Amino acid sequence: MRGNRDLLDLLRDTPLARVSAPLPQPHPGFWAKLECLSAGGMKARAAVSMLTGARRRGELRPGAAVVESTSGTLGVGLAFAGQALGHPVVLVVDRELEPGMRALLQAHGARVEVVDQPHPVGGWQQARLDRVQQVRRDLPEAFWPDQYNNPDNPAGYESLGEEITRQIDHVDVLVCSVGSGGHSAGAIRAIRRRWPQVRLIGVDTVGSTIFGQPARPRIMRGLGSSIHPRNVAYGQFDEVHWIGPREAVQACRTLARQAFITGGWSTGAVALVSAWASRVHSGATVVTVFPDGPHRYLGTIFDDDYCRTRGLLDQPTATRPVEIAHPAVEVAGWTRCRIVSDPLLAVEIPA
Repeated sequence: MRGNRDLLDLLRDTPLARVSAPLPQPHPGFWAKLECLSAGGMKARAAVSMLTGARRRGELRPGAAVVESTSGTLGVGLAFAGQALGHPVVLVVDRELEPGMRALLQAHGARVEVVDQPHPVGGWQQARLDRVQQVRRDLPEAFWPDQYNNPDNPAGYESLGEEITRQIDHVDVLVCSVGSGGHSAGAIRAIRRRWPQVRLIGVDTVGSTIFGQPARPRIMRGLGSSIHPRNVAYGQFDEVHWIGPREAVQACRTLARQAFITGGWSTGAVALVSAWASRVHSGATVVTVFPDGPHRYLGTIFDDDYCRTRGLLDQPTATRPVEIAHPAVEVAGWTRCRIVSDPLLAVEIPA
């Protein structure tokens, strides 16, 4: 498989857009980095970084396959990186992945392996990771990027943070969704080199274990986790918010109707928190990252039947977060906590 390195020139300079749509209330506005306008999407930055790092260390041989688990977005990035660098890509997905996204991954030349049942403890993520190890046994020379624990993942997003520092005069608050932990860790590293006092707000989904919540079934994809990624830079966060699917759907639809720029679960979640941050931090410059666009969500977030069946429409949603004193308190909707710690290291608090 021959690479096409000219593609790598497409991975930069995505625009910053000013967003002032009411989410759900009026707010002063925030800036959104539109990674959906980058070839391969936001996670192409991480994918290229992980593959070039592995090639440099000799872990990925020329022409060898790349095998990884994905809920969709990283898969597009790896398909991009595989074409650019000359590596076939095998992606392990689960049956919950949208048919359109599965077709897109295959159209870009990836081989797609589908997991049919979630792991009893680790959910779909652990089931996909188990299948990755099975595929690796069949392809012994294949490289597994291990996006959740590979330091080349956040390193790939330093360019995103550097672009933000060139595009805007000042940043007071950066709002990032958290899944593998890559883009929040890499972007804040670059931005704080320029402005050390920038606050970092992490945005997770209810039912995710990343910040100490118990694992629960999750509708939202692209953020959150049923495992504990080691790329999450816990010490860099000033606070964390958990968003429920109803709030994310409302935010995505409001963006579509009143800002034209919209996206999926992560985009809705960070938009809601960014609007809140711009209200409560008077005069602050708030910046966030919209990881992808709306197209893969036309059958979910933007489909009335899908949303009504799951109780995501025609019900009241929160206009501000409930605050909890410790992340061990289980949440069910939009919630904020100003204590952020690694749940694998945290000491349990008394009941």
